Amino acid sequence: MIRLYLSADLSAEVGLDLDEGQSRYLAAVMRQTAGDEIACFNGRDGEWLCRVEAVGKRQVRLRAVQRLREQTTGPDLDLVVALVKRARLETIVEKAAELGARRVRLLVTERTNADHARVDRLQAIAVEAAEQTGRLDAPDVVAPVKLDALIRAWPEHRRLMFCDEAGDSPPAIPVLAGASGAWSIFIGPEGGFSPTERETLRAQAFASPVSLGPRILRADTAAISAMTLWQATAGDWRAP
Repeated sequence: MIRLYLSADLSAEVGLDLDEGQSRYLAAVMRQTAGDEIACFNGRDGEWLCRVEAVGKRQVRLRAVQRLREQTTGPDLDLVVALVKRARLETIVEKAAELGARRVRLLVTERTNADHARVDRLQAIAVEAAEQTGRLDAPDVVAPVKLDALIRAWPEHRRLMFCDEAGDSPPAIPVLAGASGAWSIFIGPEGGFSPTERETLRAQAFASPVSLGPRILRADTAAISAMTLWQATAGDWRAP
């Protein structure tokens, strides 16, 4: 069944006028017509069966019929990733959504090799991935901030899994054993964190430096590997 992420509230019999992009997708790409059914979610009200009520040239109207699933949320996991080249950054955002990250925070470091990011495009990629994976929310993509500003505003309750490429940190799995609560995963740029940044991160009480193995990983590979290890050890991949 086609799934759409909406910003509107969802409840029984509510009418939903889709924006032009979603309307074009349903009508022109997916060839939906009046009477067809799709699933909609908004991150708040669960997943709803919706019926196509009208198809116009620029707008499709839906009607919410019944709730299919109650709202649930995954673990409170942020992926904090330094800006890298566009294609790799888009892959990271897509895979973060697939792997259950609640947010993707973009980071500017001393060795960042990109100077800007299309946050709106990255958000659209995150939403599309959420629609395809069956999750009931879509991760927020947060605009880039500098590392020192992020550290100054860091909430005390949130732990940080610092993926340290220097090779002298312990493996991730024993560090994460028994972990719970809110966490963030830090992934550096292609050139790695600078010695000063590495020293700053390792000095934070909330930070747990970990190694992702003996090989140097590109940022997208490191992000996927780190999220997989975290989900399997501390997240919602564990047996209930």
